[in-house]
Amino acid sequence: MNLSFFDQFTSPYLLGIPLLLLSMLFPALLLPTPDNRWITNRFSTLQLWFSHLVTKQLMTPLNKEGHKWALILTSLMMFLLLINLLGLLPYTFTPTTQLSMNMALAFPLWLATLLTGLRNQPSASLGHLLPEGTPTLLIPALIMIETTSLLIRPLALGVRLTANLTAGHLLIQLISTATTALLPLIPAVSILTASILLLLTLLEVAVAMIQAYVFVLLLSLYLQENI
Repeated sequence: MNLSFFDQFTSPYLLGIPLLLLSMLFPALLLPTPDNRWITNRFSTLQLWFSHLVTKQLMTPLNKEGHKWALILTSLMMFLLLINLLGLLPYTFTPTTQLSMNMALAFPLWLATLLTGLRNQPSASLGHLLPEGTPTLLIPALIMIETTSLLIRPLALGVRLTANLTAGHLLIQLISTATTALLPLIPAVSILTASILLLLTLLEVAVAMIQAYVFVLLLSLYLQENI
């Protein structure tokens, strides 16, 4: 029984072919298709409004130099948001519950922000490792601590996204299993459990949106430190 709870996090296969890539490409079908008109329908209007809102929120803490990253950060936000929300549908697979995928997204982007800082302002970037006014005896230890905190940033990004989504999916499956098991035995408790399941599902929708935003927001803050 315990193993079956984690089967939902196993990458699906069809004829020996992993469907992880297909599940990652599926959200692209929900994006507006190119057209000779700016706005084709109300759904496109809503998408454009949401994209503008997300871009505005992400670019607020950045200066003009960081606005070059607007397309990358906004696209990543939309990608994570759609994947997280589609993963809440029944009989679907959520690629962002895989730590390997989240690390594949977090590490290159974090490294790009770090290399940008080292190229444009190497003194300021290295200066973050040693705050001004540090006592001489604490300099070696503080440099090691700051270097470690810098290097674990991509790991923290990937683990945060994976842990939050995995915990939510497990809770939904546990409570749904309890609801179906209690239905023939204690219907009143089963109805109460179903109500909790509904509230938890709404909470997970919010978590899916918030975690996508937090992932990209932290990347934008890392970028601001290096430009």
